Amino acid sequence: MGKEQNPRRVADNEAMAKARMLRTSPQKLNLVAAMIRGKKVEKALTDLTFSKRRIAQDVKKCLQSAIANAENNHNLDVDELVVAEAFVGKNLVMKRGRPRARGRFGRIVKPFSELTIKVRQIEEQA
Repeated sequence: MGKEQNPRRVADNEAMAKARMLRTSPQKLNLVAAMIRGKKVEKALTDLTFSKRRIAQDVKKCLQSAIANAENNHNLDVDELVVAEAFVGKNLVMKRGRPRARGRFGRIVKPFSELTIKVRQIEEQA
């Protein structure tokens, strides 16, 4: 008599992972996310490993989580996965400040972001 199961947010051949509270601006994070969109997961992991951007390590952890979700929770083949979507959203903004000349106040904003990665299994064309 329990409640009905919630419908899946992704298709049967997809898996998803989210990373919240990433300490970088959404604009900078989107540059790294754009680097991996549409690529096979092995190529995307390689690109993130050798990227010089600091936030690339957090994006790599989120991608590895999506791959693990696909393998363990949805029984998908890891060798046939591609990054279907990688999108960025805003999160909270810490507001800090610094005294400036003539009694003014310089505002410093420290934005946070969140990242969602969806991986999809595609069949190899012969």
